[in-house]
Amino acid sequence: MTFYLGIDIGTSGTKTLLIDESGNVIAESNAEYPLHQPKPGWTEQDPEDWWKATVKTVRSVMKAAGIPPESVGAIGLSGQMHGSVFLDQQNRVIRHALLWNDQRTVAECDEITAAAGGRKRLIKMVANPALTGFQAPKILWLRNQEPRNYAKLAKVLLPKDEIRRRLTGDFVTEVSDASGTLLLDVVKRKWSKKLMDRLELDLNLLPSVVESEDVTGTLTTQAANQLGLTTNCKVVGGAGDCAAGAIGTGVVKSGILSTSIGTSGVMFVHSDEPQYDEEGRLHTFCHAVRGKWHMMGVNLTSGGSLQWWVDSVLRGLKGVSEKNRYAEATAEAQAISAGSNGLLFLPYLNGERTPHADAKARGNFIGLNLVHTRGHMTRAVMEGVTFALKDSLDIIHSLNVPVKQIRASGGGSKNPLWRQMQADVFNKKITTLAVEQGPAYGVALLAAVGDGRYRSIEQACKETIEVAEQTAPDRAASKTYQELFPVYQQLYGQLKTSMHRLATLQANE
Repeated sequence: MTFYLGIDIGTSGTKTLLIDESGNVIAESNAEYPLHQPKPGWTEQDPEDWWKATVKTVRSVMKAAGIPPESVGAIGLSGQMHGSVFLDQQNRVIRHALLWNDQRTVAECDEITAAAGGRKRLIKMVANPALTGFQAPKILWLRNQEPRNYAKLAKVLLPKDEIRRRLTGDFVTEVSDASGTLLLDVVKRKWSKKLMDRLELDLNLLPSVVESEDVTGTLTTQAANQLGLTTNCKVVGGAGDCAAGAIGTGVVKSGILSTSIGTSGVMFVHSDEPQYDEEGRLHTFCHAVRGKWHMMGVNLTSGGSLQWWVDSVLRGLKGVSEKNRYAEATAEAQAISAGSNGLLFLPYLNGERTPHADAKARGNFIGLNLVHTRGHMTRAVMEGVTFALKDSLDIIHSLNVPVKQIRASGGGSKNPLWRQMQADVFNKKITTLAVEQGPAYGVALLAAVGDGRYRSIEQACKETIEVAEQTAPDRAASKTYQELFPVYQQLYGQLKTSMHRLATLQANE
């Protein structure tokens, strides 16, 4: 029997899992690493930490499975999108990688928009506007702010593709992750030489680009020895974490939308043709399905908002134990009725992407009064995150993109309260899967396709992914949320000026 590895280089850690030829998960392992925030709004990581976590988790699953090294046929790679790994001529990392949620590149986004001839022309070139999280403005930031480091620059890689380099020695990316660089012609599925020329960037800075199931190389002797595998093991293109997660939840045909609450929040809908939001509120990216696309709304701090609230605020408070604080906090929220008694939370703790594209947006509690308790505030955080996802869903509906089924994934799908909350806020049934393993599972399936086990990713998903249950909306709760959501939507515009002033003060501290 042949086995396949899926490796997901996440923001908080790396997850590796091993599947058999039927898609059954045989073993899995996780390894965490630190996030560096040298200034407000800046987020960085050391790529060496990703590699150490990769080696650790691969060895762990191989030991747990007890299978021979030669039985692993292929590896699929997933990872946090948009990050920038800067390499010199000797393939040494020049500085810490800038991450997807880093907000330092506002000026560079303006520079890109101007060079393209305006926002509308930029969207026509690469299907998306310039956003602070994307890779292109990070390259310009290095050129503008760290010219000595830029002078050393030979290659720029996305996080998962830095791990690919360590595995195979090759400089390769694939279309789904490359879409988030802002440098890919998303319609033609190749680098945009036109935009690169306007930005005065050398096309040689970028890796070659392939489809997600394509084999990009095999393990080097050094990598095989470190991982405990063989040099016959293939490495396929893989996918950015959002597209990989969609593969892992079977969102590979029209009419299916996935909602994911992880560190960020994502609304992801399959598209057979490239479709655009002319206002640039949604992303239009290549899907990891060959020749297909997707539209996606992204909220920067979804599960991250609850993590901040529980770990930074509730931690150490009387009545909330260190071990069980998440369970206790959500139990308190469960006891509060829908709408949190008129308390709203804006989850813009590190700026926001969809629909505002505003790096200076900031989080808020609105409507606090003396009757509100810790439970009200926890529930308001969760409701605010769900409202932020509904912003994306409403835009998707407005563009007449068909949505026949919503599948929940990520940490939010495992929380019964958050599943019910999504059903109530969206006023739609929420479907969950029998087994949901996230992006790592999706790229393990891509590895199986690349190795020839399945003829297509559609076939792989059909044979391995099973719907488990549905959560129906509660009529009374949905009515409450329908009354509150317009108030939530108005708050950004009403508070924008104040949020920007506060963000400037924070940056100057």
